[in-house]
Amino acid sequence: MTMDVIVVGGGPVGLMTAALLDAAGVRVEVYERNVEPSGESRGTTMHPRTLEVLTMLDIGDGRRVSDVLMAQGKRVRHAHFATLRDMLDYHDLDTPFPFVLMVPQWRTERALVEYLRARAVPVHYGAEVTDVEQSADEVRIRAGGTPRAARYLVGADGAHSMVRRAAGIDFPGGVPTVVGFVADVQLAEPVHSAQYFWNHVAGHASVVPLTETTTRVFGVEVTDTGLTADQVRRRQAEPLTPEDLSRALKAICGTDFGVHSPSWMSRSSNTSRHAACYRKGRILLAGDAAHVHLPAGGQGLNVGLQDATNLAWKLAAEVHGWAPERLITGEAGYDSERRPVAERLVASTLAQDALMHNFSRAGEALREMFCGFIERRGELAADLSGWLSGLAVGYRRPEGAHSLVGTRAPDLALTQGTLLRALRPDRFLLLDFADEAPLAGLGSTRVEVAAAQRPTGMPDPGWDTVCAALIRPDGHVAYATESGSGLADAIAAWTGFDHEPVPAREL
Repeated sequence: MTMDVIVVGGGPVGLMTAALLDAAGVRVEVYERNVEPSGESRGTTMHPRTLEVLTMLDIGDGRRVSDVLMAQGKRVRHAHFATLRDMLDYHDLDTPFPFVLMVPQWRTERALVEYLRARAVPVHYGAEVTDVEQSADEVRIRAGGTPRAARYLVGADGAHSMVRRAAGIDFPGGVPTVVGFVADVQLAEPVHSAQYFWNHVAGHASVVPLTETTTRVFGVEVTDTGLTADQVRRRQAEPLTPEDLSRALKAICGTDFGVHSPSWMSRSSNTSRHAACYRKGRILLAGDAAHVHLPAGGQGLNVGLQDATNLAWKLAAEVHGWAPERLITGEAGYDSERRPVAERLVASTLAQDALMHNFSRAGEALREMFCGFIERRGELAADLSGWLSGLAVGYRRPEGAHSLVGTRAPDLALTQGTLLRALRPDRFLLLDFADEAPLAGLGSTRVEVAAAQRPTGMPDPGWDTVCAALIRPDGHVAYATESGSGLADAIAAWTGFDHEPVPAREL
């Protein structure tokens, strides 16, 4: 049997893609070269928007995948930018998740694997994909020595993506100049909240509690900056030892906190690249296969999971045969919307690179200046919070469209439940804010109509006057109107349905 979609890569991004495709009624299976799920913590920082999109996955017992992870993680009110002393405060963000959730990556993977297992979605471990070839009608692979075929292929197989290379997609970017250290350890002198150290003599280090017993430490020594690409490769090939970690922490922090019992140790670099395109024919890329960068602020995991959220509902519409061209290769296509996000991701981490790794008096002055900006809680701090949290990430608004179009819809109260728990990857949500003007006639298998309460105190005043809003399956606004005009045409443009336009007075 030919699958609808094969996902290569069984990390969080690949698993999330498969889970959302399955929820949209797509036949999907996952191939992962490792013989079992990862036990490494790696990406531990989960920002608010990622928790919002994980709420789309309904376990079936009243809980969502976000609920599972919330019960297993540690909530932290603040987030850092470039490990600056002054931190961004998420407390007042308009989201059910106004915090960073510190949760080991293996727990995220396990929650997604269990979701897929309950729905009988195959996840093949120990099945390395070695060949990829596409035709006009399908993509053929060889996994674990066995040929398989699907209508589409998603490469979520990491920075050294075999799928990306097989598709002939370029991966341009800069060469690395810095090697950092990162480890999950136990401390004889535990810290109770994140601590950040920076000095121009030794380097920078961060000490961040993950659980009651495990602490993430990461940083860079001054001697590991300003390297050539060859020096970076040689340095990364050297195993990081507990002795190396202890020495670095003592030099930077003045103490090693009694570090012991590492469960994971690695070296990182500041390589910055993103794919020249996210789609070639029937092959699509997501996560690290599409973008790599300095691991600052946990942005990679979060942007990758949000890649999956944008990709899945559009690919599902294409599989089911109703996707208009705008969702495939047009202005609202996966590549058109997510590649600019990767460009900003790379720019953001490059800026943090400059703030973190310029160990000069000028670098120190620049850090102090940014600390002042954040401490004042002004426009810059709000912009950084919106970007890192993912809540302010939006998509292109056509000229003349309502100000809400392209923005993320907040978790509005509906007659039953809230918006986040009403989203599904196989349908749009049409919000009706005018009780006297029901829009039930515009409902269909692809559009659910829901009465919504008009929000108050929203940053965008458009929510105060809008009478109806069409919400995409990923939670972004597709169309909004204050008069009711154009709704039927907008629905047809997004879903392919040919509704008769409904005059504004009838809404």
